[in-house]
Amino acid sequence: MEDLLSAKHVSKVFESGRSKDVVVALQDISLEVKENEFVSIVGPSGCGKSTLLSIIGGFEKPTRGQVFLGGEPIDGPSRERGFVFQADALFQWLSVEENVSYGLRVQGYPRDKQREIVDRNLELVGLTKFRGLAPRQLSGGMRQRVAIARALATDPRILLLDEPFGALDVLTRKKMQDELARIWDQTHKTVVLVTHAIDEALLMSDRIFVMTRSPGRIRRSLDVELERPRSARDPRFHDLELWITDLIMDEVGDAG
Repeated sequence: MEDLLSAKHVSKVFESGRSKDVVVALQDISLEVKENEFVSIVGPSGCGKSTLLSIIGGFEKPTRGQVFLGGEPIDGPSRERGFVFQADALFQWLSVEENVSYGLRVQGYPRDKQREIVDRNLELVGLTKFRGLAPRQLSGGMRQRVAIARALATDPRILLLDEPFGALDVLTRKKMQDELARIWDQTHKTVVLVTHAIDEALLMSDRIFVMTRSPGRIRRSLDVELERPRSARDPRFHDLELWITDLIMDEVGDAG
């Protein structure tokens, strides 16, 4: 597989108020993500995971360094990068179907093509019979499935997920993890997932990047060589989860 996404020596510095105090969020981040690969980014709270994803999404600009998609520099948001936030960010005044078709309408797709794409993606996320409902009529997990369908509808080259299940209860979160694994198995879309849940990363990822505490750097890159579908009951899964947890706890301990 060829590299689709690459970050080259990316750093991000924020200035804080009139005092001009600076916060170094990211420091010299370099990584590569291959076509059709599912990768996750984990690390201590506040290590810059979401900031890095925002830079990849084009919502933030790096202070130094550059991110490339397909060899082209990222300099702003693009339909080539589908983004799913922790809060579903659906349009509350639109139906499920209208939310999923929103990007297609903006891009001027013909109505019949919009319908075809929406039908396909609603079926993919298991929401065909809920197409006419408003977001307020859906559960949290269902709203996130709508958000994923909306992000996939424009056929982005890469899907970026920022803690998409972080606000869900434990059982719904587990169901959504299984759903995302199923969707990836069907589409093999390139995915970058930011999560604080190590088991979530292990369930789905080909590779996991473990970040240091702030300022965020890549401490380790781990290939997850467990066959799919995966189970947390697998002793190898448990051993990897403990190993990654120890890495992150080392970072938290160092901060003290």
